[in-house]
Amino acid sequence: MLTKKQEYLENRIGRELEIARKNGTKNKRVALQALKRKKRLEKQLAQIDGTLSTIEFQREALENTTTNTEVLKSMGYAAKAMKAAHEHMDLDKIDEMMQNITEQQEVAQEISDAISCPAAFGSEFDEDELLAELEELEQEELSKKTTKALPKVPTTNLPSRQVCSAQVGVRFPVKTKKKTHDGDARIKHLTASV
Repeated sequence: MLTKKQEYLENRIGRELEIARKNGTKNKRVALQALKRKKRLEKQLAQIDGTLSTIEFQREALENTTTNTEVLKSMGYAAKAMKAAHEHMDLDKIDEMMQNITEQQEVAQEISDAISCPAAFGSEFDEDELLAELEELEQEELSKKTTKALPKVPTTNLPSRQVCSAQVGVRFPVKTKKKTHDGDARIKHLTASV
């Protein structure tokens, strides 16, 4: 109802303002009467605006109160449910149960540590001996790799070839190198030093 009255007053204010404009230069008395009515209507409009603001504030306060009431009811239900759940619980029993759980966790940890500890196995081997053996194996592997990398020296005598001279038709024997034991000694020396 107040909103409809507000719209009505706004329309009336607009009409009175138009009357004042039309008669401003022609008929000052009619223009002044229209402005007076406009002022009264504006005063009524301001009162209605204030009333609407008050009503809106009260409506919001009422909505908040309703919400708060529902929240308090829910909190009351939750408190009752918690009380019922805790009714059969004894703090001493809970403390004792938590201590038992802690003790069992400690026992489980000790068992896990004992199982995972390799101290019982392989302790009869000396660490220095194992490292020395590993170094020997690495040296052998390195020697094998260097031997494979060196070119192979033939172990048999090479057959003699004869080269033909195209101009004379004479054959000259080609000298072959004989394998000496010095070459074998040098190869062994090189592989040992690597």
